[in-house]
Amino acid sequence: MDVKRGSIFAIMGGSGCGKSTILRSMIGLLPPKTGTYLVDGDDYWSGSDTHRTTLNRRFGVLFQSGALWSSMTIGENVGLPLEMFTRLSKPAIRHLVELKLGLVGLSHAIDLYPSEISGGMKKRAGLARAIALDPDVLFFDEPSAGLDPITSARLDDLILSLRDGLGATIVIVSHELPSLFAIADDGIFLDAQTKTPIAHGSPRDLRDHCTDPLVHAFMNRDSDVPSAEPATKGPTTNGQ
Repeated sequence: MDVKRGSIFAIMGGSGCGKSTILRSMIGLLPPKTGTYLVDGDDYWSGSDTHRTTLNRRFGVLFQSGALWSSMTIGENVGLPLEMFTRLSKPAIRHLVELKLGLVGLSHAIDLYPSEISGGMKKRAGLARAIALDPDVLFFDEPSAGLDPITSARLDDLILSLRDGLGATIVIVSHELPSLFAIADDGIFLDAQTKTPIAHGSPRDLRDHCTDPLVHAFMNRDSDVPSAEPATKGPTTNGQ
């Protein structure tokens, strides 16, 4: 697969198809069994740890749960990448944190703790931390999971505005069809049995035009098809 600069690229498929495995490989948590992963033509996994760390500075990640440190305030969570990877003064970091939280509508929560905010706010705080270093690429793992429809729609709007405002490329793992139809303009659909892509295109195009019965059923929520669950589960490969 190729992810185009400035796109919102969706990795889609049923349970057990390898969506999260691919994401873990793309953000540097899991080496692929086979294949290559190129970032602007640069082979991510063939270089040294230092080389991967340099490439990782170009990434921002929003984990499914938000993954906030419970002992730190929202502002401290968002400011952590700035403290780790820049030489900015504390007042400068505070100012940037306020700006990032303002972009996601959480300026008022800067001194609150994760336990004091809602699930949707935790997602937005995690997003503010993901954009703290102005990354080229943002990775989202099930960003709408556990959110009510209204909060999910607001998060979709926020993702679109950040893509347009920051010019970032976005890779999103999700099976939430309303969100995928609303924001993704390209993607792949993974088959749970073969652990390979069986369709490529925007979610809307796959919904309306894909002739593969499994993809068509999934994208149209048609239950009258054979189960897509794999018979056995083995390692997932990630190739280009």
